[in-house]
Amino acid sequence: MAKEVKERNWEPKIVAFVCNWCTYVGADAAGTSRMQYAPNVRIIRFPCTGRIDPLFIIRAFQQGVDGVIVSGCHPGDCHYVSGNLLARRRWIVFRKFMDFIGLDLRRLHFAWVSATEGAKWAKLVNEIVEEVRSAGPAPAWAFPTNGATVLETSLPEVGLPPSPPVEMTAQIREIAKRLLGTGEVGVVVGYEMATGAREGEATPTFVNKPEDADRLVFNERCVHNLAVYLTNPLVKKFGKVGIVAKGCDIRSIVGLIQENQIKREDVSIIGVVCNGVVVNGKLAEKCVNCQVKVPHLYDHLVGDPSWAQSPSGENPLDAQIADLESLSPEERWNFWMPQFARCIRCYACRAVCPLCYCQPCIAEKHRPQWIPTSPHPHGNLAWNIIRAWHLAGRCIGCGECARACPVNIRLDLLNRKLALEVERAFGYRPGFDPSAPTPLSTYRPDDKEDFIR
Repeated sequence: MAKEVKERNWEPKIVAFVCNWCTYVGADAAGTSRMQYAPNVRIIRFPCTGRIDPLFIIRAFQQGVDGVIVSGCHPGDCHYVSGNLLARRRWIVFRKFMDFIGLDLRRLHFAWVSATEGAKWAKLVNEIVEEVRSAGPAPAWAFPTNGATVLETSLPEVGLPPSPPVEMTAQIREIAKRLLGTGEVGVVVGYEMATGAREGEATPTFVNKPEDADRLVFNERCVHNLAVYLTNPLVKKFGKVGIVAKGCDIRSIVGLIQENQIKREDVSIIGVVCNGVVVNGKLAEKCVNCQVKVPHLYDHLVGDPSWAQSPSGENPLDAQIADLESLSPEERWNFWMPQFARCIRCYACRAVCPLCYCQPCIAEKHRPQWIPTSPHPHGNLAWNIIRAWHLAGRCIGCGECARACPVNIRLDLLNRKLALEVERAFGYRPGFDPSAPTPLSTYRPDDKEDFIR
């Protein structure tokens, strides 16, 4: 009986993140003009919509709101010139991402409301309150609403890649000896064959003497993205670094150059022609549709470009994403929440990602603490969404995060979905042009805004 009464008396709780200079003044004008509108919205004002981090929206839902409004100045009216245009770029991608996670988009709204549009604010609030009311009470954030959803997708069978010619290993050793012998580099980061319990695997190695270069190898088991070591202070202390890099790894290096984490002249790239690597006895999914089997940026090229094969099909992740998108929002939610619940917060995904270099990471900040550090569903959801979000327009799809995850969370699907949305919206693919700005750090006046009220 008490539950029935509670549901009957339920009213939507909505939080509005608004610009101080336009929407807040417009909302104030609606109040001073005695305009009647629903009292369900609580306003939090910011200097600019450009200051509204998607993490704030996640935290609002975690705190139990049923809907969120984000509103600011019309394009061209921003007090800080372009803050709202940069925010619009983030909204385009973030809205699609939250829909992919399973958030009912009737709960998430964006609007332009100027200081003179008190009437628009009143009308907007009434409309959004009704939309959220039609969606009903928000589900308990970070928990499935009706059991887990299983994604059943049959992946195409793809043969194993051919083993690289043995002379490629000899070429790598020769180049490394020359670079170290002349002092052009202080260390070469490459691969060597493991011994003991991991015998048969290729693992990262660091060579700083010419005579040790004979440890270096290259074969189809050289899976690791070695670009992750380029921002490591222990590696940087050697000075200029030589690195053995596949085409996909070079895309990570390009990203680090774009973001001023390394300088091009501080890295000597030994690019290797690659037809794919083997993970768990199969061709890695990232290699099926690889477009950079022949490196596109290098100082030394190892291997014959004519040996590289054409891509063997579409990216297998795209079919799985399409299957998820065909589900209802509730089913997508029920797929992702059990995935995130498995997270043990080991941060292996962060450790292997070349583009996760922030010190300290937001997951470790505690004044204020935006992301709980314990492996609880609330903190797990926030961590996994923000980890993926911070790679939007930056992730090159090396798949190392999903491969390193000890509990097999489908992090690769999150990253690929964001990459697809960035490419569709802005025509941008990361890791090709070192001089290009990253897509979410810039804007175009004609960026899409048909979803903004």
